Amino acid sequence: MRQAQTFDFSFKNVEKQYESYQGINVKLRYFVRVTLSRRMADVTKERDVWVHSYRMPPDSNNSIKMEVGIEDCLHIEFEYNKSKYHLKDVIVGKIYFLLVRIKIKHMELSIIRRETTGAAPNQYNESETITKFEIMDGAPVRGETIPIRLFLGGFELTPTFRDVNKKFSTRYYLNLVLIDEENRRYFKQQEITVFRIPEN
Repeated sequence: MRQAQTFDFSFKNVEKQYESYQGINVKLRYFVRVTLSRRMADVTKERDVWVHSYRMPPDSNNSIKMEVGIEDCLHIEFEYNKSKYHLKDVIVGKIYFLLVRIKIKHMELSIIRRETTGAAPNQYNESETITKFEIMDGAPVRGETIPIRLFLGGFELTPTFRDVNKKFSTRYYLNLVLIDEENRRYFKQQEITVFRIPEN
């Protein structure tokens, strides 16, 4: 071959069972590899093909309600409008202070992605904070309600992956953290499910 040539090709009915993923310790990719055989040394080029998997919204999507606290010191109740969110969704919630006897300085809400690789007993977990923001500054009083509205579209999220090919999982958590005046941290994590819906 001495000049540029074009070759048509077609792969019919190729199963792409999983969505493409680029994580901290794992990469799931589909690619086309072209090898040009020569006398001296072969020339190989690869080109990635990025695959998305779409899901329809779930039939049931229950809200999340939880109570947390420290006996006789702090009692809060938090509520998120649902437990499953699509990638461009909005998390809406409220935090109610039922008892406050410690001096809280501020409160943060973060989204954490936890990537689990390997199989038991040799599993490895890696967590990264996708976003963190302050939702309250200053001491709350009993009966106070803090609203939450978090738009997911601005963050680089992937769908939740559970036990992909028995190799890895990716899960998301909402992490609520309260910090008191002595910089002690009180936190509660709640898993959420993230999915991709077809784009219009």
